[in-house]
Amino acid sequence: MAAKSAWAPFPHDAKAYAYAGDALKKAWPKLHAGDAEPFPDAKRAQALIDAAGKAAKSAKADTLATALQDAWRAFHRGDFKAAFDAGSELGPFGASVAVKAIGIHATYLVDDDGEKLKRFEQAAKLAETAIKTLPDDANSHYRHAFALGRYSQGLSIAKALKQGIAGKVRESLDTALELAPKHAEAHTALALYHAEIIGKIGAMIGGLTYGAKATEAESHIKTALKLTPDSPIAHIEHGNVLMLLYGDKKEDAAAAAYEKAAKLKPQDAMEALDAAYAKEQLE
Repeated sequence: MAAKSAWAPFPHDAKAYAYAGDALKKAWPKLHAGDAEPFPDAKRAQALIDAAGKAAKSAKADTLATALQDAWRAFHRGDFKAAFDAGSELGPFGASVAVKAIGIHATYLVDDDGEKLKRFEQAAKLAETAIKTLPDDANSHYRHAFALGRYSQGLSIAKALKQGIAGKVRESLDTALELAPKHAEAHTALALYHAEIIGKIGAMIGGLTYGAKATEAESHIKTALKLTPDSPIAHIEHGNVLMLLYGDKKEDAAAAAYEKAAKLKPQDAMEALDAAYAKEQLE
């Protein structure tokens, strides 16, 4: 279990990302511009409870809202283990924060490749339970695609294709965007889906077998950048899409995208990790 293995601490100063009390609600639109996560007040908590039906057991809206807000506070200040633990305890209701916490931590703060894969696999399973209980919630599907996509990046292309991961990622992203057309991170992920397939198996086979198109990759990343111009990850992935599709031909444009990401002011621990990663790539 990931909870028992080492969780490296957030390596930067987190003072600016505390969001105590009402500060969380005030900053929420900026903090969640990328993933379109609704603010977990009592009304939202009640909607989740109603949607879950029997699976909700005897959950109380106020209690759930407080617990979700605390879990998200932990995530934003970089206490990823606390966010993961708190989210996991809330079952499908906390899957969104739990998957994001273990996923971002594994992406940046876990060095061991085997451990990384284990955590992404665990994240995908959590998201699957959320899809069953909360199928109308865009992030149930988006988190599933995120976890599976990251998991597949740790495998060989042959293995990933053999396991049929591409199709599952595509399905989850399409569903997320049907439910939330302005979900910037789902647009970013779909851009990467097209670009990675083309980058790995070529435009012709990628197009015929998986419907991967360079024009789609460019269109989705453009939408993501329009929706979240201040998000470091949108610019990082823009650079990655350019490199996957065009290689050295677009190296300068990709570097410019990374530079933009590195210069943006992070709103929370995740964005601080994104920006630091962009800086490292430029060195």
